[in-house]
Amino acid sequence: VQLQASGGGLVQAGGSLRLSCAVSGSFSNINVMNWYRQAPGKQRELVATITKSGVTTYADSVKGRFTISTNNAKNTKYLQMDSLRPEDTASYYCNALVVVTIFPYREDEYWGQGTQVTVSS
Repeated sequence: VQLQASGGGLVQAGGSLRLSCAVSGSFSNINVMNWYRQAPGKQRELVATITKSGVTTYADSVKGRFTISTNNAKNTKYLQMDSLRPEDTASYYCNALVVVTIFPYREDEYWGQGTQVTVSS
């Protein structure tokens, strides 16, 4: 199973970006998808989560500005980031809890590579 993140870039404050995380390989389903971010000198922060049933949660710092969504047909998750601020500058990572096999049940955690988001003031 591999996670491929993309969509980062340089944007001015107030702008938007959409990150994508494509999940490939052999697996049954994705139980949870998370987006994390890490700025230089700071701890990794959980930004958004979407469960298999579609329940979403967000960090307080991004509520109302970021939206996590899914395209199940493409096994791809998205993070739409609007009204970006300089403090959103970080490397963004997708993370997933993936059911690799049903019988026997096996769930593993996977990480994508980071994609850099830079917001200029």
